Amino acid sequence: MASWALSECGLSPLPRLYPKPRTAHAQAFLNPPKLRISRTDFANTSSFCLVNHRERNWALRDPWRSMSYVVRDVVVVFGLAAVAAYFNNWALWPLYWFAQGTMFWALFVLGHDCGHGSFSNDPKLNSVVGHLLHSSILVPYHGWRISHRTHHQNHGHVENDESWHPLSEKIYKNLNNATKKLRFTLPFPMLAYPIYLWNRSPGKTGSHFHPDSDLFVPSERKDVITSTVCWTAMVALLVGLSFVMGPLQLLKLYGIPYLGFVTWLDLVTYLHHHGHEQKLPWYRGETEAAKPVLGKYYREPQKSGPLPFYLLGVLLRSMKKDHYVSDTGDVVYYQTDPELN
Repeated sequence: MASWALSECGLSPLPRLYPKPRTAHAQAFLNPPKLRISRTDFANTSSFCLVNHRERNWALRDPWRSMSYVVRDVVVVFGLAAVAAYFNNWALWPLYWFAQGTMFWALFVLGHDCGHGSFSNDPKLNSVVGHLLHSSILVPYHGWRISHRTHHQNHGHVENDESWHPLSEKIYKNLNNATKKLRFTLPFPMLAYPIYLWNRSPGKTGSHFHPDSDLFVPSERKDVITSTVCWTAMVALLVGLSFVMGPLQLLKLYGIPYLGFVTWLDLVTYLHHHGHEQKLPWYRGETEAAKPVLGKYYREPQKSGPLPFYLLGVLLRSMKKDHYVSDTGDVVYYQTDPELN
């Protein structure tokens, strides 16, 4: 089985760290694997090292500033809901759904930073804020935090990655036709996140809600249970609100924005892991700040206006082409199933 899957981005792994697919002994994977650049015109880029050019204050975490973002976004969320409920106008509801779905996505990103520990230096504060933010949008904080950590430690690994991990040829061919069609036909892949939380991806077992899932080690059991309880409490709150305001009003105020958030999440993370341009390595998208470091290797970002609509074309092309990777080879690339198109 090949270890790393790439879409023409030209990376090749050092010897793999894991003789078998990941099991419950996740503590063996505390350090991410190292990559070397190969098979590209960038093979001799030893003149710079991005790690050595990080900002000196990159590790500083200001909890007051972080909390100001939380307060700001929570105020916006409740403000949008109050305005929408007050006017209750069908001409305004679509605008509300888009705006509130985007704000739910903003809450998720703040909780994501809590999970990474970049929100503050206090693990307890990170946990409390992370639970409040993620539970409010039906994400199990610790369950997702742990699987997301696994993703970063195994990025692009066919067997051990978590986020949009490439399907091996064997797993892909064992899927029924309906599953294949749904997985690569919009908008269904953009609504997959709740299913992933419950059942993970094809070829994987377990759940983000169950402490005995092979996503977790025994020492993480209490964390997973805590997050599942918080998630359940949020579901109970939503059920109660449906009796107070009616299910239709709850659907308009919360349900549709939640689907908007899921779409944002799936869209952004899918594009993070697909659509690589030929022979351009992972740092291809660095911003103006990296220009002095990259020199002639710097790539000017595409001008897209307020909204990067050109990414929809990238999404559609990837859905048509990036279906599975070969079961053999040290470095593998996405292949296309002609029958699917």
